Amino acid sequence: MPLNIKKGIKELCDEAMAEIETLTVEEAQALHGQDGVTFIDIRDPRELWRDGGVPGAINVTRGMLEFWIDPKSPYYKEFFNSGNKFVFFCAGGLRSALATKTAQDMGLTPVCHIKGGFGAWKKSGAAVEPVEPKTTG
Repeated sequence: MPLNIKKGIKELCDEAMAEIETLTVEEAQALHGQDGVTFIDIRDPRELWRDGGVPGAINVTRGMLEFWIDPKSPYYKEFFNSGNKFVFFCAGGLRSALATKTAQDMGLTPVCHIKGGFGAWKKSGAAVEPVEPKTTG
């Protein structure tokens, strides 16, 4: 018997896109490096190691996002209290749409995401840097 999904990923993403700010790659490039703007890469670290990253972006994996935003969480990260504009992105723009909607619903503002994600960023010729695995010890 197939799983009866009440809302699929298409519906969830469509709903998110209707409620969040979406930047083109060109708009995101214009914001990159500006004071008061923080880029948040929600991709898995293995994606960063394989494909590189946006210079200066902070990696916040999708699974930890809510925990890092909430000041009452033991995992809270102070940079989310900076008052900056947060520009979220993932590989293709779907996970970042959901993440942006979640962050906005939690009260983090201003937030937006990049249409097409890192794939569109890289394809446009925007700055990309290699990301090496972190070692401990």
